[in-house]
Amino acid sequence: MTEQYVTLAEVKDLLTAENLERELLPTQKAAMEHAEKTAALSTEDAKALMAEVMEIEGVTDYVAVKIADLIPQFPEDVRAIFSKERITLDAPFITKIIEVVSKYL
Repeated sequence: MTEQYVTLAEVKDLLTAENLERELLPTQKAAMEHAEKTAALSTEDAKALMAEVMEIEGVTDYVAVKIADLIPQFPEDVRAIFSKERITLDAPFITKIIEVVSKYL
């Protein structure tokens, strides 16, 4: 078994499919409600956004998922996402990320 980061859009799709087969547990229902309320992108758009930001050097799988979930529109938002990462954030790097995200708004 391998671990993989998934976006809120993917969580919503996975739990919706699971709900068709059987009734969800209360925690799964809560997770699905949260994903439905907060997922800003479709699964396809989230995956495309992730793929595009991962082409930028320094963006990991984890950070790409956070970017797809949070849709940062301002430099402060990008800095918050990268706050625990060991990477130097310069203005061109932040601008690249915001430009990529703006394509999916």
